[in-house]
Amino acid sequence: MADDALRTVFAHPAATRETPRPATLDGPMSEAQRRQAGALMRVNHVGEVCAQALYSAQAAATRDAELREHFLEASREETDHLAWTRQRLKELGARPSLLNPLWYAGAFGLGLVAGRLGDRISLGFVAETEHQVEAHLDSHLDRLPAPDHSSRAIVSQMKEDEARHAANAVDAGAAELPAPAKAMMRLAARVMTTVAHRI
Repeated sequence: MADDALRTVFAHPAATRETPRPATLDGPMSEAQRRQAGALMRVNHVGEVCAQALYSAQAAATRDAELREHFLEASREETDHLAWTRQRLKELGARPSLLNPLWYAGAFGLGLVAGRLGDRISLGFVAETEHQVEAHLDSHLDRLPAPDHSSRAIVSQMKEDEARHAANAVDAGAAELPAPAKAMMRLAARVMTTVAHRI
């Protein structure tokens, strides 16, 4: 698990799928537009760091071998997202969040707690997380600079994958989380996205 954490936070992950490419070439961007795109993709990269931590913790917590493989398979797909967003940050001349070790540790702890509450709750946590991430990515599609078709192509594919992860968790028997838990998750996500946008 420590090896997974180090690779996620400090290494340059390799994707198993090609980076999504737009049908239209990027247009010229101003410095302000490039900074905006970089900040948004930094937030998305942090989300993928957290996804790696969550799935690793939940895979470690479950005693169900089939469910463990479900979590590990989702983690492998999220590694593509991690690689795509990291590469796009480089292309935009932006850096990953300086707080990635903290984001990873916090998400890993949440994943362990969810996993120890039982498999249905753990799956419910996945489903709700992915629903919230999907909505977050949808908002980024609106906020990315108009000429930045490359970032938009990546975010669109990530959104599609997250929706499938949520549906898979529901199909696997996810419990519906109570409204206060969902609200706390939204609050934690808002804090993370606000800070990661800048740091």
